[in-house]
Amino acid sequence: MLNIRLQRVGRKNDPSFRVIVTDSKWKPKTGKFVEIIGSYDARKGSPVIKADRAKHWLSVGAQASGTVHNLLLDLKVIAGKKVNVLGKKTPIVKEAPAEVVAEKPAEEAPKKEETPASAIAEAVADKPAVAEAALDKPAEEAPAEEILAEKA
Repeated sequence: MLNIRLQRVGRKNDPSFRVIVTDSKWKPKTGKFVEIIGSYDARKGSPVIKADRAKHWLSVGAQASGTVHNLLLDLKVIAGKKVNVLGKKTPIVKEAPAEVVAEKPAEEAPKKEETPASAIAEAVADKPAVAEAALDKPAEEAPAEEILAEKA
């Protein structure tokens, strides 16, 4: 059975790959392959694949690896859904459209933190004028932030 898969050819810390057609029994590091049909530079993210040769080998019965399958989909050589090449425990994160991301902060208003009464009492104890003003207003109308800001 034939596979279309990646073969690493880059040096250390510089990953680049060949897209090769090879027998499934041959290991990736043996260097054996039937045909080189493209290349992929992982750092630049730019795959170069001969579309006609890829279609030919797929029609003959070659199976594309998950990563090569996704690359062929990106280049629109074949049609279908992307394959999750990550482990089962690592799900694919779907990117949210920009419109939805912009709307979320507007919908969720930040909640004001309520100051405990003991903190207000400590702040008011230092300033009698502020204490009288705070006592004249109901608890809802007396802003705790103003009282704490005056203490500082």
